[in-house]
Amino acid sequence: MESYSFLLFLAIIMISTKILGLFSRKIHMPAVVGALAAGVILGPSGLGMITLDGDTGVFLEEMAEIGVILLMFNAGLETDLSELKKNGVASMITALIGVVVPLIGGFFGYALYFKTDFSDHVELLKAIFVGVVLTATSVSITVETLREMGKLKGKVGTTILGAAIIDDIIGIIVLTVVTSMQDASVSPASVLIKIVLYFIVIAVATFILMRIRKYVEMQDEKRRVVILSVAFCFGLAYASEEFFGIADITGAYFAGLMLCTLKIGPYVARRCEIPSYLIFSPVFFASVGLKVTLGGMNASIWIFSIVLLIIAIVSKVVGCGLGAKICGCSGRESLQIGIGMVSRGEVALIVAQKGYASGMLDNVLFAPIVLVVIVTTLLTPILLKIVMKDKAPKVA
Repeated sequence: MESYSFLLFLAIIMISTKILGLFSRKIHMPAVVGALAAGVILGPSGLGMITLDGDTGVFLEEMAEIGVILLMFNAGLETDLSELKKNGVASMITALIGVVVPLIGGFFGYALYFKTDFSDHVELLKAIFVGVVLTATSVSITVETLREMGKLKGKVGTTILGAAIIDDIIGIIVLTVVTSMQDASVSPASVLIKIVLYFIVIAVATFILMRIRKYVEMQDEKRRVVILSVAFCFGLAYASEEFFGIADITGAYFAGLMLCTLKIGPYVARRCEIPSYLIFSPVFFASVGLKVTLGGMNASIWIFSIVLLIIAIVSKVVGCGLGAKICGCSGRESLQIGIGMVSRGEVALIVAQKGYASGMLDNVLFAPIVLVVIVTTLLTPILLKIVMKDKAPKVA
């Protein structure tokens, strides 16, 4: 007999993520925190109401995959390339050092804590991937905090925005390289060749799109342009995974990036945001929470979670702060930029989800990473408000 439990599960997920998301906003936290909490509460660590086992679980997982693809497509569409050009050099250096330091910190944090045998290919990749997760940055919370304080368009705000864009691109490339290394029989040279070919294909696709730009922009505000844009996103996501061994989210991100400078960009973004916000994104974030098994975390894993959290915070503050200092920012500005890049948010969740799906993260490691994402997301606006507070004028 056919089961309709997936309909009930979808209803529960949509209602719970919305209610807890609204509650998160009430306490000045991003809605994603509430959506994650909903998954944890509904899953095996909480009430056990929803499971990812069986056919229903497969359906929810596939819905979540569409959700993450649409999230990355929208991220590409909302990228402000002009903002990036304004502060390009400072943003690039800040992003590069802000990726390298957390990558090294996460790698050695895992390797030393679990006494990793580097001759074991699987364990080595796990250590690298923990570092990869920590490279991610999500500045949605930072942007909102800076906007409230009226400092979004200043030197610090512009540097953070530019660095975050480059950070995401570098993170996606690193994610691609590491996931490609999962198969021990695959040589690093072939991986690099595939990546180079991939970027050539992206460049050719961009060139063609620019050549037909006038025709494409004539379709602005028409429903067909949204359908074709989403089809382009899905097609590029499929080609990335199938032909180049590159994560589908990479293709989705670049699809959005190609369209973001066109006149149709804002219209496509508005239209795509509706199904994403309505159903696919809640399922994705809830599915991440559903995979968390806090009950299986012993004292050792809880200690590792704390260690990983400290590394996550310190590595971004030091890495991005150092990059900003090299580019001529003051000590205070460098600290502000470093703290502004601490939040991992949905970007780290997307990377962690990919690692989980490819077998590089198991249930034991997945829970600490989700905890790090939640805590850094909660801490960033608090710390940012402290360090961005205007100094009191000196009394004569």
